[in-house]
Amino acid sequence: MLRNYSNSRTLGDNIRLGTLTAFTAGTINIASLLIFLSFTSNVTGHYAILAAEISKGNWTQVGVVGGWIFLFFFGSFLSNFIVINFNKKSKYFAHSMPIALEIICLLFVGIYGQFYYQKTLEETEYLVALMLFATGLQNGLTASISNFSVKTTHLTGTTTDLGILVSMFTQKKYRRNGELIGRAKLLMSIMLAYVMGAVFSGLTYYYLEFRVFYVISICLLIVIGYDAYKIHVRHFNTKYRYSRIYKKPNLFAFLYDKIHGIPKREKKRKLVFED
Repeated sequence: MLRNYSNSRTLGDNIRLGTLTAFTAGTINIASLLIFLSFTSNVTGHYAILAAEISKGNWTQVGVVGGWIFLFFFGSFLSNFIVINFNKKSKYFAHSMPIALEIICLLFVGIYGQFYYQKTLEETEYLVALMLFATGLQNGLTASISNFSVKTTHLTGTTTDLGILVSMFTQKKYRRNGELIGRAKLLMSIMLAYVMGAVFSGLTYYYLEFRVFYVISICLLIVIGYDAYKIHVRHFNTKYRYSRIYKKPNLFAFLYDKIHGIPKREKKRKLVFED
C-alpha cells in the first residue's frame, strides 16, 4: 500500500490504501462532529465560515478558522515534503512517516479527551486544529504517492469524478475501457469505506467516546504494518534464495531450514563419458 510510488502503483495498491484511509477519515469526521460540533476531514466549510467571520469583522474567529485552514494545508505540505526528500533513501520510511505522525496526533486527542478534557472553547479549538493537521497529513500522503488518484478525507471531488465516469459509461466504448472501469472501482470503494467509517463512528461513539480515536489509530497501524510485513517477507525470501544459489549460509536460510526442513537433493547425474 505504501511502498509503491506514483505510476508504479497497481489498482489493488490504491484500493487497499483508499479503503482503509477513507474508513479512518469518515470515522474521524463524524467523531469530531459529535464531540466538537466541527468537521475535521476537510476545509470546504471552514472557508465559508472564514468568509462569514471576515464580513462580520470578528477578527478573533478569523484568526482561529484561518489557523485551522493553514494547519490542514501544512499537513499536506509536510507529507509531500517528507515523501520527496526521503523517497530515495527509503520509500517505506518516507511513506509511513506521515501516517505515524497522524497516529501520534490522534492518540494525543484520544488520551487528552479521555482524561483531561474540560469542554472549554480553547481546548476545543486546539483539538480541532490538531485533527485538521492530522487529516491534512493523510490526504497529502495518499494524493502524493498515488499521483493524485487517491484522496480520502473528503468526497466532493470523488463524487464529481464518479458522476463523470457514470455518464461516460452510457457509451459502449467507455464501458470497455479497463482503465476507466478500474478508476470507477477505486472511487466507489473510497466512497463506501468513508460512509462505513462514518456509520461506525456514529454507532460506537456513545460507547467509546474519545476511545474511538484508539480504534482509528489501530486502522492506521494496519496500513503501516501491512507493508512492513510484506517487506520483511520479501527480504527473508531474497536472503534464502541468495544462500541456496551461492551456497553461503546465513541466519535466514538456517531458520528456514529449521522450520521447513532441508529438502532432499537428487544425486547429480553423471554423463556417459565421465565413467
